[in-house]
Amino acid sequence: MRAITGETRIYGVLADPIYHVKTPEVMHALFARHGVDGVLVPLHVRPDGLRAALDGLRTLENFGGFIATVPHKEPILDLCDALTPEARRTGAVNCVRREPDGRMVGTMLDGIGFLEALRASGLDPRGLHVGLAGAGGAACAVAFALAEAGIAHLTIRNRGVDRAAALAARLAAAFPRLSLGAGRAQPDHDLLINATSLGMRSADAAPFDLAAIHPRQFVADAIMEPEMTSLLAAAQAAGCRIQKGRPMLESQIALMARHMGAL
Repeated sequence: MRAITGETRIYGVLADPIYHVKTPEVMHALFARHGVDGVLVPLHVRPDGLRAALDGLRTLENFGGFIATVPHKEPILDLCDALTPEARRTGAVNCVRREPDGRMVGTMLDGIGFLEALRASGLDPRGLHVGLAGAGGAACAVAFALAEAGIAHLTIRNRGVDRAAALAARLAAAFPRLSLGAGRAQPDHDLLINATSLGMRSADAAPFDLAAIHPRQFVADAIMEPEMTSLLAAAQAAGCRIQKGRPMLESQIALMARHMGAL
C-alpha cells in the first residue's frame, strides 16, 4: 500500500462488530492495481451512533465514501440524501458516495456481487429452487438478484416472520411469476444461501438443518469470518459444492470503488 499523505483520499467500512470485515485488504489490492492514492479504514460504529457518524463524515473534505455492513445496511437507507434504483428496490444500502457538497448517495451491490460469484463458481441460477436464510439488507439484495436471474422458486426463512413476509410481498409485486414460500428449506431445494449473521460465532445456531443437507445441493454463505462456517463445513462434508463469503465481496469490489469515485 502507498504511503499515506495529505493528498490521500479516505474511504471507510462501517460495521458493528468490526473484526470480521475483509473489505480493507480487498479494496487496497484493487487500489494498488489501479494506482489509486486512497486508503479504506474500518470504522466501528454502533447503531445508536450511526446518524452522528454520518453527520461527521459529511464534513470531511477528503472523505470519498464508505461500505456499510451488518447491522447498518437498512438503517443507512433513511440517512442518505439520494438512492440508486437498486437501493430503493431492495430497501437497503451497502455502499455510499460522499459528494463534494457533503450529500450521501447510497446504492446496493450485494445482489450483483453474489450473483456474479455464483456464476463464477459454475452455477447458473435459472430455474433453480432456492432456500434463503435471512430477510435483511443482504438477503433482500440477493433475493431480487436471483429473481431477476430467473429462479423458479424461493423459500425465505427468517427469525422475524414479519420481515420475511414483507420481503416476499415485495418480490411478488416485482416478479408475479416467481413461486414463493416461507419456513424451512426442503430437500428438493437446489441452492441454500445463508444471508444472516448466523455462523459468525461458534455458538450460533445453524441457519438450516445441517442433517438434511445432501450432495445434490449447492450451499453458499455470505459470512466472511470465519471463512469456513459450520454451515459450509457440514455441506462440504456432505459432498456439496460450496461458495464462501469472500467471492461475493471480490465480485463487487470494483463496483464499490466506482460508486465511491475511486476508479
